[in-house]
Amino acid sequence: MSVEHYQNTYIQNNFADRIGGANYGKDTNIYKFEKIKRAKAAAKKDFPDIELIDMGVGEPDEMADAGIVAKLAEEAAKEENRGYADNGIAEFKEAAAKYLKDVFNVADINPETEVLHSIGSKPALAMLPSAFINPGDITIMTIPGYPVLGTHTKYLGGQVYNVELKKENNFLPDLSSIPEDIAHKAKLLYLNYPNNPTGASATPHFFAEVVAWAKKYNVVVIHDAPYAALTYDGLKPLSFLSVRGAKDVGVELHSLSKSYNMTGWRIGFVAGNPLIVKAFGDVKDNNDSGQFIAIQKAAAYGLAHPEITEAIAAKYSRRHNLLVDALNSLGFKATKPKGSFFMYVEAPKGIKGGRRFESGEDFSQYLIREKLISTVPWDDAGAFVRFSVTFIAKGEEEELRVISEIKRRLSDVEFEF
Repeated sequence: MSVEHYQNTYIQNNFADRIGGANYGKDTNIYKFEKIKRAKAAAKKDFPDIELIDMGVGEPDEMADAGIVAKLAEEAAKEENRGYADNGIAEFKEAAAKYLKDVFNVADINPETEVLHSIGSKPALAMLPSAFINPGDITIMTIPGYPVLGTHTKYLGGQVYNVELKKENNFLPDLSSIPEDIAHKAKLLYLNYPNNPTGASATPHFFAEVVAWAKKYNVVVIHDAPYAALTYDGLKPLSFLSVRGAKDVGVELHSLSKSYNMTGWRIGFVAGNPLIVKAFGDVKDNNDSGQFIAIQKAAAYGLAHPEITEAIAAKYSRRHNLLVDALNSLGFKATKPKGSFFMYVEAPKGIKGGRRFESGEDFSQYLIREKLISTVPWDDAGAFVRFSVTFIAKGEEEELRVISEIKRRLSDVEFEF
């Protein structure tokens, strides 16, 4: 039977308000990523013989390291790894604590009480509000950004206060702009550096300000750090937990998805304040039964070999250099990020003597439909588009070909900024 049929039954009236209540499924708005999907499909149909260059995907373009894959196969064959993992194995927690020490100079993490694995970062972000948010409580989010913590805050009857990430502030939130009444009422502050989508990196000075602000207003800090080890041009990987007092106020979420090409493996960890970690564990225990032990052991192998991430970062750095040069030769003002695989670029206002772009979305749709170059628009705090250097390319020669093709396709117009 069709969805329309079931919309006429009592089931329609039983949906929770948090997902739309009786109007669930009737919303006719088309959301950003669905618009991109439709535009890509239309472009492929209209130009079937032209390669669509996908610079929008936020997912690594290569397999996980062969050593990690081999470790998974070895551990998956062992009978003792077949059962429930619950809140994780000691081997993975110890590897995570050592990783924080070796890569980020975080020396005081107790693997028994201050680390727990998660089935990727997203479930951890989804679960943490359940440990803190009562109806009416506030979570402070940065925009543009990843909304999951805010979504679940709202599910629990809380509210979200958004702080814009602006170019003039190096895409760091201005904590002093948060009204006193919001700060006093807030329970959670969400940060993400290196940042998606801006590519911006935090500094020790900024994190020290965050710690002081959190202590002043009694706010728990959730630092989402899936790109933290992907840094370039001499910038050392930076952990929030490496700053004095950070563990007093919050936790940090790490994931192997981006830094080890392990998106589908779904493995990461939460580390930091032991009381927060314990609360996360209690909530988690009522949500999942843990990630497959063989995956945890393969991930522990990866964490013990940070040179894997260093090689991945070198590739992304090279691609960023090529993309910056290509875009700037066309009049853009692109800046190479010092972390993440995203490049956040202001959209042009239009084409000289031609069409205007009223938003980042307008420009992104133009790129997809007319130039077969897919990007992701962001209009939360100015008109920007996000390019990702995770495009499909096997080897340096192919990387150069893809970037040269982008430049060629955009060279027949003159953009106005």
